[in-house]
Amino acid sequence: MRHNTRVTPRKLFIFAACMFGFGYALVPIYDVLCDVTGLNGKTGEVSQLEAEAKNVDAERLVTVEFDTNVNPGLPWKFEAAKFKMNVHPGEIAEAIFVVENISDKSVLGQAIPSVVPPLASLYFDKTECFCFTTQLLKAGERKEMVVRYVIGPELPEDISIMTLSYTFFRSLDDSDVAVSETKSIEAIKTKS
Repeated sequence: MRHNTRVTPRKLFIFAACMFGFGYALVPIYDVLCDVTGLNGKTGEVSQLEAEAKNVDAERLVTVEFDTNVNPGLPWKFEAAKFKMNVHPGEIAEAIFVVENISDKSVLGQAIPSVVPPLASLYFDKTECFCFTTQLLKAGERKEMVVRYVIGPELPEDISIMTLSYTFFRSLDDSDVAVSETKSIEAIKTKS
């Protein structure tokens, strides 16, 4: 009986440590899995030179549809200038999105992209995107934002339509933005 009271806590401690280690390792494992399989619709990022080096498949057209969403906690309007575009795989394309802060305060937001079907995300690369950084919109401000992208010519033939979706989320609460704006105004006054 005494042997069990000593062994059981050790086994439980080792089990808990292993579970913690497994949980800690899940995030990098998930990221690698998403990059390899296209799971979760994560898109890639390439330089302008890499995009220009791709061969354009002028015989084929792919329809890219745009879906825009705003998390309910963010007082913004967000939409694509065009609902869809037809592009040749390998050609650099540009899409314009319009965002507007409909509140009376400055708000910081971050766009999270995804592509469906998930397999298509492996061939969808961006050279420039507003989703790479957070976006600050002042009260009532309206802004046009650009996404430059290229679809790899290796895209499987059975994929002729894909959807690029963005969801904007609030990055910081209003007080953090207000504090940073106040510091910026004070810095400008100090330089004057």
